[in-house]
Amino acid sequence: MTVGYVAVSAGEAGGIIGAAGFLAGGIGAGWYFAKHDRNELNGYRKYFPVFLPLFLTVFSAAILMAATKGHFGNDLWAVFIFLFFPFLPNSFLSVLGGQLMLAFFAPFAYFLGFQGAYLAVDKRNRPKWKSVVAGAVSIALSLAISAFVLWQRSQTVLPSYGFKYENGYSSVDLTPYYVTNTSNILPKLNEPADFSLEKKEEMPILDGAEAAYPVYAAFANSVYKDIGAINDGNEKYGEIVSFTNTIYAFERLLSGEVDIFFGAQPSEDQKRVAESQGKELLLTPIGKEAFVFFVNSKNPVDSLTIDQIKGIYSGRITNWNEAGGGNDKIRAFQRPEGSGSQTIMQVIMKGTPLMDPLKEEVMGMGDIMEEVASYRNYKNSLGYSFRFFTTGMNPNKDIKLLAINDVLPNAENIQTGSYPYVVNLYAITLKDNPKKTIEPFLGWMQGPQGQKLVEEVGYIPFKK
Repeated sequence: MTVGYVAVSAGEAGGIIGAAGFLAGGIGAGWYFAKHDRNELNGYRKYFPVFLPLFLTVFSAAILMAATKGHFGNDLWAVFIFLFFPFLPNSFLSVLGGQLMLAFFAPFAYFLGFQGAYLAVDKRNRPKWKSVVAGAVSIALSLAISAFVLWQRSQTVLPSYGFKYENGYSSVDLTPYYVTNTSNILPKLNEPADFSLEKKEEMPILDGAEAAYPVYAAFANSVYKDIGAINDGNEKYGEIVSFTNTIYAFERLLSGEVDIFFGAQPSEDQKRVAESQGKELLLTPIGKEAFVFFVNSKNPVDSLTIDQIKGIYSGRITNWNEAGGGNDKIRAFQRPEGSGSQTIMQVIMKGTPLMDPLKEEVMGMGDIMEEVASYRNYKNSLGYSFRFFTTGMNPNKDIKLLAINDVLPNAENIQTGSYPYVVNLYAITLKDNPKKTIEPFLGWMQGPQGQKLVEEVGYIPFKK
């Protein structure tokens, strides 16, 4: 879960300076041509060619805005880029820098400056005021269409804030949990582990969900002898205790790069992929966890019912006043397909279709793509995750965990099962994995020492 902030990036600042430069260039060119123009044509025939480039810029942008619903990553915008080919260098730089809107601002600023300067300087045979008004209205109408499309898009597509850590895979700094970090905050056993591994080749390679990383790092820290020294390296896939997030870690499990995956139950799509590859998944429960919903701390709502959760995430309930809150539209955030929390959310909905998630624009390889938006803590937001992640790994005093059916997601209610959304934390392996140390390691995780570490990390032990 991340809470974003608004800031002007270096690319945006450079784009603003660039647009100002094109505006200044257009003013200079308009002034020069007006001073040296000896054309004696009347107002309309003289000024229409001056007006046409500006009109084509805003009109074609309005058409493309409507056709692409404001998505600058759509291939149709190549038409605009090549239509104004004198600005190609700027357009290509804008694309590479992820500031595709600057491909529009450059010709718009230039032609606006040119027309304004030309009209101001050339005082001979000026067009009639009706023509000037008609031109201004056509420009304003085209800009209004573009602005309306962008406003509509902003209701469901947000600017990207991205993830700060682990090469963009994690929203939380995992450094305090690294086994290579001599001052890590991993819980330690007060006695030697009942099960231990000394040889590197015998150590199962671990990977998993972001929220599960502290658990399996604590396991390795206790069982793998000198793991800090063995695991110290820069090659991600060569690490014994690795993190690549739920989606990629599961793919690595199926490919054989990883021996044990830690996280929530696999999604239906992940199960189908495993089945299509002839892989049989073995799920070993090692802990209990609550799947929680949270809101801004100032939201007056303290509890939701199961029916209200389904109503909100199916799109049937759209305003907080339908759920005991104020008169404010609900911004219900989801998680990407294949992530652990999204899989649990799909289970909770039990056949009730989820509404389309809020999206965000993400820059990738010189293009702008749409992905599921990460959580923003707006006053009308609603999000979901796992209890340990929101209260242990990523605590935030500005959010509030909700009770479900008036039952809070505390340790007692999770242990007794009275909280409606209790889920298991699993160690998932492949049945055909020949590594002989996997099975005794899984047994140790479910034993007293493994369960003690699970509890001290912040989860609820599966066996107590």
